[in-house]
Amino acid sequence: MHLREGIKDFVCDTALLLNKAIEKRKPILFEGAQGTMLDVDYGTYPFVTSSNATAGGASTGTGIGPARLDKVVGVVKAYTTRVGEGPFPTEFSPDMMKEIRIRGGEFGATTGRPRRCGWFDACLLKHSIMVNGISEIVVTKLDVLDELKRIKICVGYKYKDKVYEQFTGDIDVFTNCEPIYEEVDGWVEDTTNVTSFIKLPWNAKNYLKKIQKILKTKIVLISVGSKRKQTIIVE
Repeated sequence: MHLREGIKDFVCDTALLLNKAIEKRKPILFEGAQGTMLDVDYGTYPFVTSSNATAGGASTGTGIGPARLDKVVGVVKAYTTRVGEGPFPTEFSPDMMKEIRIRGGEFGATTGRPRRCGWFDACLLKHSIMVNGISEIVVTKLDVLDELKRIKICVGYKYKDKVYEQFTGDIDVFTNCEPIYEEVDGWVEDTTNVTSFIKLPWNAKNYLKKIQKILKTKIVLISVGSKRKQTIIVE
């Protein structure tokens, strides 16, 4: 009985609570679940979840009006991953997949299900930036690519005689297209102890700058490991 009474103390109208907090100019941070390409409306349908995994879900899920959101920050890995079935144009070969999966710990936190891994897909990111209204990007797991001599970035898709520079919602095209890559030299150097952007290997900085140029969106944070001290603030 006492436990149930205690629980009641934590039950309230959360939309009202959050909006009052905004009126008092209190900072609020929303963290989205899953990823844009699993969004029921803007993802790779039918290989999606049943809800909106885009930034708009912050409004529908909390009762905060979209005009009250100040900034949307996108979080992306230095390579691309996918869980379960569905098209994945930049997917690694089996041997490469195994290597990156182990280095990146790419297994489901709850189920232990292995994630599929592939090269960085800038076309998917441009789509995500557009539908989420992303103004800044955080790039995680840069260190997972430390041992690669060459690194690819997908900048388009080719299907039959047509080239797509943006993600296409046509599932047949996305399933059967051939990725168009730009390649850069890897850095083949341990980055896990680097604490500032300027101290990153030249080729690592070049990779990040190229991504930033393609996406036309500023990278503000980089992680080179799972620990808090392994997060680099880009000045």
